[in-house]
Parts: sequence; C-alpha cells; structure tokens
Amino acid sequence: MLHVLADPAAAARLEALNGNARSLTPLYRTGVPRQTIYEEMVQEILDAVRGGSRVCAVFYGHPGVYVQPSHEAVRRAREEGFEARMLPAVSAEDCLVADLGVDPGEHGWQSWEATAFLLHGFRPDPTAGLVLWQVDGIGKLDWNLDPDPRGLQALAKVLGELYPPEHELVFYRASVYPTHSGEAVRMALRELAALDSPPAPTLYVPPLPSRPVDEAMAARIGVTPS
Repeated sequence: MLHVLADPAAAARLEALNGNARSLTPLYRTGVPRQTIYEEMVQEILDAVRGGSRVCAVFYGHPGVYVQPSHEAVRRAREEGFEARMLPAVSAEDCLVADLGVDPGEHGWQSWEATAFLLHGFRPDPTAGLVLWQVDGIGKLDWNLDPDPRGLQALAKVLGELYPPEHELVFYRASVYPTHSGEAVRMALRELAALDSPPAPTLYVPPLPSRPVDEAMAARIGVTPS
C-alpha cells in the first residue's frame, strides 16, 4: 500500500502508478489541531502495516525534515516489531542552496522553525546564514490558511534587533517539479512588518559581513590569518 502526502497533481500521478495508493492530504481540515492531524496520519500508516500490507509512505521533500508523522510512524512500527526505515531525499533547504547559490559552509548556517524561533527566544549569529521554516504558519497550531500578520510583525521586531532596515530578506518556495526552478521573492527587512502574509513559506536571511579573525585563537591552533 502506498500512502501519499504531496500536492494534488503529484498525488494523482502516484495514484495512477499504484492502484493501492491512498492520499493523506484530505486529513488536513480547517480548524483541526495539527497534532491531531499528524496522529491521524500515523494511524493510517500503521493500520495498513498491522493489516499485513507492505507500506511505503511518500512525503514531499525530505521525509525526515519537518515531517513529524514520518518519524513517529517509523518509531512506533519498530516498537511493535515491524521492520521500518526512512530513505533520504531532497529537502526545501537543499533546493534553496542550489537555487539561491549559497554555501552553508562559507559563513555558517542556522535553521529554525519560525514559531519555535520566536517562542523560545533564540537569537542567531547575524554573521551566519539564517533559514526560518514555515513562516506562513507562525502561531498557527491548527490547520488554518487565513492570513494573520501578527507573526510577521513579531518576526520583524526580532530581526530588526539584529539586522539593519535595508538588509535583504529572501522568501523562498522550492519547486516540486524537476523542470521548474524555485520561487524567490526579495525585499528589505523594513518591508516585513507591513505584510499580511509571506509570499513563500521559507525565509532566508543572508549573513552580515564576517567577524574579524581572532588572532589569539589563530595562533593557538597554528593558523596564519590570510
């Protein structure tokens, strides 16, 4: 049995390839808590496993990146004595690196889910690249597509303490098709607070200029600064 969580067009193609495919997308219902929806997905997958089917659950992007049901389904299946494994794939972050032409190893890299970033008071190093996931769902603990500018306003205040108003932000959406490029919308930080909703779900904040080399540390580890 094939369980599919993908955009409708991709799900339809997989269903055409495998008559036993079942889409998980209808489990998303407006106003239902996300944790409830995720639990229902896990149960759908495990019910098929317990029924004796060989099950493949297909998620868009990397199945282990911001996909809670995949991790939980694998964990519970193993607990119950079933063989289960997760296969790697290409995440939105991988696509971002390629489409925007940035290298995480050049300045450093930081990555948070946007709501957790705000709620837990994380403060990134502004001289390293910053990726914030799910900026289109800040503060939304249920499945709700209605715009709510409060999250972006809060994010604008936090980022404004770290970066200048003219600093560039890049809203990014990875393409789910190999023949299409991702979508990138660029704007200045000063424009963020005025948005009702973000133009794409992932936010990349380029780094500020690097700090100077700590010469005492360089001497300690035997490095000659260039």
